[in-house]
Amino acid sequence: MAGLAAIEIAQKVSKAWRFLRNPKNSAKLVRRRDKHNMSVNRGGYCSTSTLSAGSPTSSPSEERVSSGISLSWQDVYNIAVKWRQISEPCDPVVWVNKLSEEFNSGFGSHTPLLLGQAKIVRYYPYYLRFVDTHDVLLCCLVICGQPLIVLAYFLLHDRTLEAAKTIMLDLKYVNNAEDRAIFLTDIEKLKKIEVASSCSDLYNVVGETYWVATRCDSIAFQGRRLEGTRITTQNVGKTGFDFAIRTPCTPSRWEEYQEEMTAAWEAICEAYCSDPNPTRDSNALDAVKAAILRMTYYWYNFMPLSRGSSVVGYVVLLGLFLAASMDVTASIPPGVQVDWEAILSPDPGTFVDAVKPWLYPSVKMSKSLKDYADVSVAFGTTGSVVAALTSADT
Repeated sequence: MAGLAAIEIAQKVSKAWRFLRNPKNSAKLVRRRDKHNMSVNRGGYCSTSTLSAGSPTSSPSEERVSSGISLSWQDVYNIAVKWRQISEPCDPVVWVNKLSEEFNSGFGSHTPLLLGQAKIVRYYPYYLRFVDTHDVLLCCLVICGQPLIVLAYFLLHDRTLEAAKTIMLDLKYVNNAEDRAIFLTDIEKLKKIEVASSCSDLYNVVGETYWVATRCDSIAFQGRRLEGTRITTQNVGKTGFDFAIRTPCTPSRWEEYQEEMTAAWEAICEAYCSDPNPTRDSNALDAVKAAILRMTYYWYNFMPLSRGSSVVGYVVLLGLFLAASMDVTASIPPGVQVDWEAILSPDPGTFVDAVKPWLYPSVKMSKSLKDYADVSVAFGTTGSVVAALTSADT
């Protein structure tokens, strides 16, 4: 699924970029920097004239796209969304703003690290501070055959817990379940927060269910700080605590991130299309890589899907690299989850610095895209997509 989706994204984006690089269309490379224009054009469009329609993985706006009007950041991500919907039919993978009542009330994803006495193996390493050999052995039994990967997970620091502590010490307040501020200006409380080694320690300082929001600095609007992800601690009784991240998607938050994604998408198009030969210029390619990672950073902080935001974000990253004639040849290292790196980074620059040490060395120049058949034509029906995803000979 991920491979075919990435190729289809690369094919459609590369067609859009070829159109933009035509001198007759050079005026369309001008980025909308004015805030008023930015708020009017929240779709983040870069023009194209050669996209094909009709694939079951095409976005709802593909009819408009194929007519040569535009390709937006949401059109790009929706290609991966459609592949994810077909490959995992039991998962409700939908855009949150299509949920109407849930969206208006502030629908939020919920990803626990601790759930009572249960340590969520996939995410707990981003909470853990001290390695407990007993816990490691238990988790090795849970994930049979993958002990080294699990051990690598458990060697990570308590990134989320430390992030929560830093925010609390910086702001000197948290929000309770009713979104009211609980101030933590008492010197003794601040000292206890500083030395806390668990979410229960922090809960005892606050005294009730609370949340703090991670920092997410805007690039589109200087000085604006977006609400990132909420780190929450809830007492669930004798079994312990629910220590989790929750991402609300209210209409106002959606609007802010839509503007940010618009600017990030236009920056990618400009970085690639403004240079006559970007594949021969290492500086131009570095600018393209960084621009792709910046949009990925905002996507992961945005979390606009009810399910599947993580895989969709990485598939689009791979597709955009391929569209720029770059192959990512390495897998994500054990113990690293790209979405969490973004969530726990206060700005896109920090995220880029965290990811590029393992990502950039794996990037190889490639012309393989031209050798692939058009994915949207080769798999023109839902049945053909299902057959491709379930056949061992594909």
